[in-house]
Amino acid sequence: MIDISWRAFALPLKHPFTIARGTVEVQETLVVQLHEAGEFGYGEATTNEFYGATIAGMSRSLARLGPLLGGMAAERLDEALAAAAGLLADDPFARCAFDLALHDLWARRRGLPLHACWGLDPAAGPLSNYTIGIDEPAVMVRKLGEVPEWPIYKIKLGTADDLAIVRELRRHTDKPFRVDANGGWTARQAIELSGPLADLGVEFIEQPLPPGDPGMAEVWRSSVLPVVADESCADEADVERCVGLFHGINIKLVKCGGLAPARRMIARARGLGLRVMCGCMTESTVGISALAQIAPELDDVDIDGAALLASDIASGVVVEAGRRRYPARPGTGVELRDGPLPLRATSGFASG
Repeated sequence: MIDISWRAFALPLKHPFTIARGTVEVQETLVVQLHEAGEFGYGEATTNEFYGATIAGMSRSLARLGPLLGGMAAERLDEALAAAAGLLADDPFARCAFDLALHDLWARRRGLPLHACWGLDPAAGPLSNYTIGIDEPAVMVRKLGEVPEWPIYKIKLGTADDLAIVRELRRHTDKPFRVDANGGWTARQAIELSGPLADLGVEFIEQPLPPGDPGMAEVWRSSVLPVVADESCADEADVERCVGLFHGINIKLVKCGGLAPARRMIARARGLGLRVMCGCMTESTVGISALAQIAPELDDVDIDGAALLASDIASGVVVEAGRRRYPARPGTGVELRDGPLPLRATSGFASG
């Protein structure tokens, strides 16, 4: 029998984090804990207004799993994931938190790091970028100066002065840039900005237009820089739709439902000739440690979420200067700072 508990946490950020859609100073997140035979597994999903993910909604979704848990076993990973996916089909964020926790528990029961269960080399894979949120140019320069050791910077854009922002930041570093408009541009803006941005050392543009914008095909044809889908590639069904519109995809675990669908998306994208990136939300080390397990399979990775926090709730994989450092622990290596969540074995599930 698997017991499930979950708890909401508030993650304070080092700085207000602004993208084209809004600003966050404290990120709400939900941590799921699974317990079986003395072992714990942990997963996470943040709240997100754009995708309608709330603590209350995810909690209601997770409560549906109660009747299944008595017959679940971590060793039957695929069977358990399939059963949970059926019940949580309408809530990928809750499905993600459960998926990450079950993968963690499965690997811990085997006594191995999760990446080792898949035969992946943790030393392989790309370096991570560090994200600079939208702000006044002087503030963005100051944020850049706080982390000079990072090898790549992702610059959030979607303002009236995007080119000026990148030009100003370029004056202070020669490191590669990536830019992410979070759907804040028009097709004309994306095409016109692509040349000057390329001249400024930008590697690619992430999600220039809103999802479904018919101008994306023209951007794909005419942009000087590669374009990578984020909001336009939420789940497995979206991968094929990105062909002829984007050069690559950015997979988010919370949007697709966890590690199992993310790995299928990676394989499908490779088959279609798409560049493959995985990104994170502003999340704790719980979610970051899970994402780090598949980093060796990627072309690019954005795994700086916990590095943006003023304080964390867990230990596990550490990302410093773009490099991942894995703990000598099985599973994803996560331990909650305050210890395991309370168990309620009598009910089969608990919330807190």
